[in-house]
Formats: sequence, C-alpha cells, structure tokens
Amino acid sequence: MSAPSGKTVAAGSGQKTAAADDDTICRAIPTLPTPLAQALRHVHPALMLSLFYLRFGALVRDPVSTMLNSLPVVAALQVAYAVICLPAAGSPAAIQSAKKLRPGEKRKPVADGNAPNITSTVVVALGLSIFATVGLQTFFVLFGAPLLTHIPQTTLCSLHLSLLGLFPLFYTHGISTSDWLEVLGARAPFDEAFGGLVGGCVGAWAGAVPIPLDWDREWQKWPITILCGVYGGYVVGKFIGGTIAFGKKFGG
Repeated sequence: MSAPSGKTVAAGSGQKTAAADDDTICRAIPTLPTPLAQALRHVHPALMLSLFYLRFGALVRDPVSTMLNSLPVVAALQVAYAVICLPAAGSPAAIQSAKKLRPGEKRKPVADGNAPNITSTVVVALGLSIFATVGLQTFFVLFGAPLLTHIPQTTLCSLHLSLLGLFPLFYTHGISTSDWLEVLGARAPFDEAFGGLVGGCVGAWAGAVPIPLDWDREWQKWPITILCGVYGGYVVGKFIGGTIAFGKKFGG
C-alpha cells in the first residue's frame, strides 16, 4: 500500500486550517426566528423612543435624576430584547448562526442540551456593560466632554450608551477575544447588535454639534443632545444593521 502523497496531506491540513479559521471569524448573528422575537425586534425601538420622548422634559430640567431613574427601565427593555430576540453566547443557536455553511451544506437541527444558563448570561452581560462604562467615559472625555465637571452626567450618559450598544454584544458574543477584536476594530459584520453600537456612537458624536451654538436653550446643556443622539443613532443603526447592511462590513 502506497503512502499518502505530500499534496494530499497538505490539502487535508489546509482544510483543517480553513475550518478552524471559519470557527474563529466573527459573524453576523440574526435574530431568533420565533414569532415573538420577530415582533419584539420591531416593537423594541418604538418603546425606546417613546420612553425617551416622554421623559425628555424631565431630562432637560434635571438630567442626572432623569438618567438615573430611567436606567432600570432601559435595562429591563434591553434584557427582554436580548433574551427573546437574540441567541445567548455559547448557545446552539448562536453557534449555528456563527458557523459558515459550505456549498451544499445544510444547518443541523439545534439541540438545547448544551444551552447556557440565560440568567447567568444576562447577569454577566450586565456586569460587563457596567464595567465598560469607564472606557466609554474616557471616550467621551477624549472627544470633548468636561473632564473635571459634570462627572455624574458623563458617567450616566456613558452607562446609557453601554446598555444600548454594548449589552446586546456581550449577550451574544460573551468574552470571545477574536469577536471583540473585530468589534473594537470596526471589522465585525453588521447585525442588529453591532449596528446599534455603531449608530449609538455616531449619534453621540453628532449630538455634540448643537452644544456650542449660541442659542441659549436649556436642552443644550451637557449631555442632553448627546443622549438624544445616542438613542436616535442606536435605533437607526439597529434597524440598518438588521436589514440592508446585515452581514456586510465597513469597506466591503
């Protein structure tokens, strides 16, 4: 019996390497196909904007108290959206969504035997979102936020952005180093979670435009317009990421 040729061995090694690369590439994660998930993914943005609109007057009068008091509601809405609409990190649904199918290959039925604990996933994602507030606060300061004043305002604004933009990503990707390198490097493919983060950051940047204008309006106080941009940008980015830009990346 002849020994396998070097080309055959090399080809097999190359296939294994390609398969390993497929498993480590960050991929767009679609919302769950259940009727409830598909309904909530459309209702959720309307609820967020309605909440913001109803509390806008109070936000102008007392930004700190309003942002603080609205955090439990925002967190509850985000948790409900993630649990109902998105696959948790490490779940069979998330693994199947992230796996690239080869030509002619069909997705295997999803088994629930190795499903992660949803409660622990939510708690960890919330904890990471709170911890990430420090980084977002630094981001705001580098882009012009007051360094020594308005610290509560900046902290709470950062926490709102973290709950909107980062919590869904922590819930779906966990602490995967390869995934987060692509997210932070803006190389991740668009889906609702990543689109929401991009939209929230762009909205925060755009929301800073009215602050220095000489209009003498109460709503120009820091960080009211920033927060307006965060919520508006999050909703727009989430919609675009989940529809026309789904699976696409910056620059291609």
